[in-house]
Amino acid sequence: MTGFGSIQIDNDDHSVSVEVKTLNSKFLDITIRLPRQFNDRELEIRNLISQKIVRGKVTMNVDFEPKGELAPKAHFNKQLFSQYYNQLEELANEVGGSHESLVRIAIQQPEVVESASPEVSEKQWEVLADCCSKAIDSCDRFRSNEGINLEEVLVNGVKEIKKLKEQIAQIDSQRVDQIKSRITNNLEETIGRDRIDENRFEQELIYYLEKLDISEELVRLDSHIEYFLEVIGNGESNGKKLGFIAQELGREINTIGSKSNFAPMQRFVVEMKDELEKIKEQTLNVL
Repeated sequence: MTGFGSIQIDNDDHSVSVEVKTLNSKFLDITIRLPRQFNDRELEIRNLISQKIVRGKVTMNVDFEPKGELAPKAHFNKQLFSQYYNQLEELANEVGGSHESLVRIAIQQPEVVESASPEVSEKQWEVLADCCSKAIDSCDRFRSNEGINLEEVLVNGVKEIKKLKEQIAQIDSQRVDQIKSRITNNLEETIGRDRIDENRFEQELIYYLEKLDISEELVRLDSHIEYFLEVIGNGESNGKKLGFIAQELGREINTIGSKSNFAPMQRFVVEMKDELEKIKEQTLNVL
């Protein structure tokens, strides 16, 4: 499920910024970008995330800048700087180029500037851990709000399928009458009314209509719909279960479609399939 949370702290001792973003994923996939001095604390931060977020692609970006006496001091490798500068100067003389930017270019070369990273104090770690925890909580609240909206979408989608199912049930008798009429007319046109064995015809017609009967599918579809609403309303982590129920809904809808043999009913089936695809897509966002 998508989510976002952030927190910033800026005082005399340090400047801290933590951002947490989540995207939908079947598993928990965590990526953390930490300042170098906190690399040994990555496992602890991962544990903080996994305690709150069960599933999803999680990206955390952390910036931590000590201030004052705690700020890292920059040191310059003068020998290496001189070597870079002399080489750049020689190149500039060969091509008749300007010397104005040589200092800036030389100082940007690898390992010219050496930053001394002081050891992280326990207090600094406590500050960072607290910021990470608050950012995760903020992201979790965002996801919870998204979940409320998602529940409404899923419930409305299933209820729409239920309405379409009821409309199918209402026109089922019309479908049966049309099938009977079509078969009878075809037989009369082909072999004539007088040559039809009424008893045999009734037996064959009943057998054919039984094969096209959808009453059991409608009952099972209704049962799956009620179960879906029951599961989504119990407040537990049931994303996979909802996905399985959606598959069962799809089986019943497909069977109704294959048996319907009636254009008005097929239209309702298409609409149910459309709603079901939306439901399946959204259940991937449910934990």
